[in-house]
Amino acid sequence: MDMIELLKVLVLGIVEGFTEWLPISSTGHMILVDELIHLNVTEDFKNVFLVVIQLGAILAVVMLYFHKLNPFDPGKSAGARRATVHLWIKIVIACIPAAVFGLLLDDWMEAHLYNGYVVSAALIVYGILFIMLENRNQYTEFPIQRVTQISYQTALYIGMFQVLSLIPGTSRSGSTILGAMILGCSRGAAAEFSFFLGVPVMFGASFLKLVKYGFHFTGAELIYLLAGMVIAFVVSVYSIKFLMGYIKRNDFKFFGYYRIVLGVIVIAYFTVTALLA
Repeated sequence: MDMIELLKVLVLGIVEGFTEWLPISSTGHMILVDELIHLNVTEDFKNVFLVVIQLGAILAVVMLYFHKLNPFDPGKSAGARRATVHLWIKIVIACIPAAVFGLLLDDWMEAHLYNGYVVSAALIVYGILFIMLENRNQYTEFPIQRVTQISYQTALYIGMFQVLSLIPGTSRSGSTILGAMILGCSRGAAAEFSFFLGVPVMFGASFLKLVKYGFHFTGAELIYLLAGMVIAFVVSVYSIKFLMGYIKRNDFKFFGYYRIVLGVIVIAYFTVTALLA
């Protein structure tokens, strides 16, 4: 096992943990960081690693929201348990569109869309959309203040917005938060529902990658995966807490400006790299 490679894995885990739950595109950051530090592993393992370390980020959501997501919690009333079951049904409904399109288009997107130019365009476009939406919402009273108030129909529509996140650089949390707010969800409800959608989506994506590329890892590769997952978990806990605290006092415009700046950096980097090649 190479200690330099392990340090690179830790950097990628930190980036994943910080960016997975913020509406700034974890994929965009991971592509750029990997370009800069060049994790020296096989291409197949890298494809698995960049998806499977998201399991650590998922576990952060499960831990932080275990009470809210657990329909069997003995501390809940019968009504609260029913509400939790209904919440899970809405989560599943919202995941169906992205699951269908993801299965159909995964190989094509991996071959054609995973490049710096697509990522930078998505970062900039959705950054502009966030700023425009928040300008419109400056004096808006959102009718949906809690995730339990999200209807089945609204959940399905949010799931349709999640399909947009299949384009790298869009951000799964960004597309679902943007869609949920357009549909009348408060910032807090939109962010929480986005977190919850991430659980089945990323479990499914990780499972598909493992099935596609196999489970045959060397000892060093297994350590890299576990280390990446652990650091992504720890950092995700703080990332989620930060976001929920931040949006109690602020809107999402900062993230919109950040996306635009990052998009410009990404396209500049890949343009200069292409010219120097």
